[in-house]
Amino acid sequence: MNDSAAALVGALFPHTGRAYHVGITGVPGGGKSTLVDQLIATVRAAGQRVAVLAVDPTSPFSGGAILGDRVRMQRHATDPGVFIRSMASRGELGGLARATYDAALVMDAMGYDPVIIETVGVGQDEVEIATLAHTTVVVSVPGLGDEIQAIKAGVLETGQVFVINKADRPGTDELQRQLELMLHLRAQSRTEGDWSPPLLATVASRGEGVATLLDAVLAHAAHLKSVGRHAQRLGERSRRVLLAEFGAASAARLLEAGRSEPAIAAILDAVSAGHLDPYTAVAALHVQVSAEPKPESAC
Repeated sequence: MNDSAAALVGALFPHTGRAYHVGITGVPGGGKSTLVDQLIATVRAAGQRVAVLAVDPTSPFSGGAILGDRVRMQRHATDPGVFIRSMASRGELGGLARATYDAALVMDAMGYDPVIIETVGVGQDEVEIATLAHTTVVVSVPGLGDEIQAIKAGVLETGQVFVINKADRPGTDELQRQLELMLHLRAQSRTEGDWSPPLLATVASRGEGVATLLDAVLAHAAHLKSVGRHAQRLGERSRRVLLAEFGAASAARLLEAGRSEPAIAAILDAVSAGHLDPYTAVAALHVQVSAEPKPESAC
């Protein structure tokens, strides 16, 4: 992030902390965008303003993104109570774009509540959303063959609400049994007072089950507040971003130092050439950084 953008986020930050963030993740083709479209309509019917951040995959070849999620929500385009922003992932892993956190802060400061974040839809490793959203909704669909292949342990453990979308298709009963078994196994490690994730069925194309889904999200929101986790999640999210940004800034400074410090440049070159493993290089870099002369304090 450049300095002007960082200054803007810093100025907006005191006005944030009011919005509830809902993450929608799951397999490609699971109907996430249609489900979000129906959630928008349901939230608007209740008189609330809603923002949507829809992350689309970026082509590794052209660098472009179709941003098709926004196309599927066109019926809300003229509604002043709805803000929809498509974002390209730009190669970021975990299902989110790097700027998603900042965009969510902006929507929060603008008074949108809730803020819905739809991930890319890679299906198996989208766990980053769990650090940004208060409630993560995991969407699966029947008819994929090995349905549970699409719901790996990381996603399963981070979801608070599970949805079988396109539940009018064959295979729904089998998928439901498999998910119920996995949620039962997850419950074995749950302690008293922990949230018990519900398993819901929807047909988003017809709006069926969407109101029940929203009720489940609101129930989880109430649960977080009752156990004092709502505000804590905000702090955890900020801490994670801090560590990520600090790491990126440190890496940038290291590369810059490699241009003027021969010892550091030699280590970086050795790694690039395959002559030195990254872990030994880290230890060597620590030695170099520690050996750098410290500026003398003013008398």
